[in-house]
Amino acid sequence: MNALYPLIAVVAAYLIGSLSFAVIVSRVMGLNDPRTYGSGNPGATNVLRSGSKAAAAVTLLLDALKGLVPVLLVKMFGERFGLGDSTVALVALAAFLGHLYPVFFGFKGGKGVATALGVLLGISGWLGLATALTWLIIAVFFRYSSLAALVASIFAPVYYVLCNGIVWNAETPITAAIVVMAMLLIWRHRENIQRLMAGKESKLGQKKADAGKPEAAAPRNANKGKRR
Repeated sequence: MNALYPLIAVVAAYLIGSLSFAVIVSRVMGLNDPRTYGSGNPGATNVLRSGSKAAAAVTLLLDALKGLVPVLLVKMFGERFGLGDSTVALVALAAFLGHLYPVFFGFKGGKGVATALGVLLGISGWLGLATALTWLIIAVFFRYSSLAALVASIFAPVYYVLCNGIVWNAETPITAAIVVMAMLLIWRHRENIQRLMAGKESKLGQKKADAGKPEAAAPRNANKGKRR
């Protein structure tokens, strides 16, 4: 039976991660399916484009919790079941992959930023806070959520390795899991990278349809001029 515990933990983490809260919260709050507007991504940033800050905040919180809770549970109670750092790493990846490829939603999920943050908070509160602060700094200065996510994902494994022996003891399986998550986050943001390079990425608070289209304001200004 002990040999089954890691498998049970990993499967449970994946199923929890497969709960697409962007879709669930939108349905409960009577909003359009986030997969049908904006970027089409079922995540908090796209839910924000619906105009409901409350729905976006709830989505962000629940997406983070589904990464945090499985990791915390294994760390807190796993030892009595023989679950060590390798299982923590696998559970972290399983919850993250559940968000990216949710079995309950046709394996079409979000980009995993909030869930990855929850995982990092579960591994270490300080690691999660450092990564979140990195995201916030980039987002405030550059106003690109995608750029903030990319920079934060790159710095997360760097923080984990650099602070080894100072804030925590870096474990190889967990280091590998964080690196894999960072690589997957970058891969999931590949279209955002292309838009950033082309100057067409939408900024925070800007509707997707308006991104990269400053000329859209020209006709309105021209009409105003004619009226005068």
